[in-house]
Amino acid sequence: MLRLAGIMISIGFADSLNPTTIAPALYLATGSRDSRRQVAQFTLAVFAVYLLGGLVIALGPGQLLLALLPHPGRHLSYLLEIVAGVALLTGSAFLWGYRRNLADRPPPEVTADGRSSALLGATITAVELPTAFPYFAAIAAVVGSDFDVARQVILLLLFNVCFVAPLLAIIVTLAWAGPDAASVLSRGREFLDRRWPVVLAVLGLAAGVIVTFLGTTGLASLHHNRLGKIARGLRRLLHR
Repeated sequence: MLRLAGIMISIGFADSLNPTTIAPALYLATGSRDSRRQVAQFTLAVFAVYLLGGLVIALGPGQLLLALLPHPGRHLSYLLEIVAGVALLTGSAFLWGYRRNLADRPPPEVTADGRSSALLGATITAVELPTAFPYFAAIAAVVGSDFDVARQVILLLLFNVCFVAPLLAIIVTLAWAGPDAASVLSRGREFLDRRWPVVLAVLGLAAGVIVTFLGTTGLASLHHNRLGKIARGLRRLLHR
């Protein structure tokens, strides 16, 4: 459980610096009235839709695939962790390679009022979900763990809390920074517009290394234990 919790935290934070969600949240925070309520509604919608989508995949098609595999056990779980790590590393390399082209693209256009900020968050997340490859990697690791439903739900909750952490930070800034909040968040928006591919690539690299390391060491430990059992069995046979 702790191993997978670390994986959820690593991938969740790496995936959290997503300009598709942060840019609209910063717009709502700096360019609208009643900004704190609007960002809170937007964040809740993003969290709910992302979590619901992950649960549907993990507890629906994910469980169906597992049912087709006889006793997948920890071996499959470790393999899926390695696949998730490699996917993160690949995505990180892509972001780094195309960082200049991506940074030149304008941030997503946002038009929202107080009544539509939740709908905006739900719509953006629903559209982005089919291409959320880091999330799919995390879901694959959860499904392959063979944990009960309650623990799988807890792990996906943990991922999604990490995913919306920057949005929660915006809400905290609005609540505690007072008159300086708009200035602070505007600078954050400008930095994100210029540097988001680099920041996301670095976070993806770190998360990919951690997840791949955990999967590789787990798989190596499992094979080492199996070899140890075989060696002990052979020694018992030789001593008879």
